[in-house]
Amino acid sequence: MHIAEGLKLNLSLQGYDVMIASDGISGIQKWKEWQPDLIVLDIMLPGIDGLSVLRNIRLEDERIPVLILSAKGASDDRIKGFSYGVDDYLSKPFNLEEFLLRVERLLVRSSWHNKGVDLNGVGLASTSSSYRFGGNRIDFDTSTAYCKCGKIILTEQEVRLLKLFIVNQGKPLSRSKLLERGWGYSRGTTSRTVDNFIVRFRKYFEGNPKKPVHFRSLRSIGYVFEPVYKSQRSGEKGEKL
Repeated sequence: MHIAEGLKLNLSLQGYDVMIASDGISGIQKWKEWQPDLIVLDIMLPGIDGLSVLRNIRLEDERIPVLILSAKGASDDRIKGFSYGVDDYLSKPFNLEEFLLRVERLLVRSSWHNKGVDLNGVGLASTSSSYRFGGNRIDFDTSTAYCKCGKIILTEQEVRLLKLFIVNQGKPLSRSKLLERGWGYSRGTTSRTVDNFIVRFRKYFEGNPKKPVHFRSLRSIGYVFEPVYKSQRSGEKGEKL
């Protein structure tokens, strides 16, 4: 904790408000309660390790900048951190000035993304809890979808996956990535589970589930969410489920 206290002091001298969590569980609680602008995360935390904390955060928020500060600086550790959704990775021991500059840069980039962005843009804004696409509406406050099937109460897992697709709209997502972010590779969860959820989403939100335009398959890759219809590119083939 002495390193955390030292960083808090130096960040405070730069004009930042700082809160420290002593373990992974309290870290998640403080993130939800305090809603910080940036998270500095150690991997080796008591209770829940830092990567598990990161995975929990990314299930709810793809946009908040996260900087891992860890003694585990091997390339495999760094790759794992980036695959889990970290924005920057700094190994211990580190230069304090470099750390402060990285924090400043992440906050600047975050402010760029937050300007004028709402649910109908490229992310989930805190000022709105509703998302519309293709004649469908999702109310995340009540976990309710309004679509051609009428009013549907969404499960917690459906909400998680929908948020994941929305914040990554237009970007191909592999089945392994969806499992990693959506389930954390839970025991008994297979890639077929992802396919089954896509079948549900097509039934809810597509005009013709057999010819999806929003939740599209990408052969040998996975899926991509397109809120606005785009004709298939030349040579791009989908999969059948």
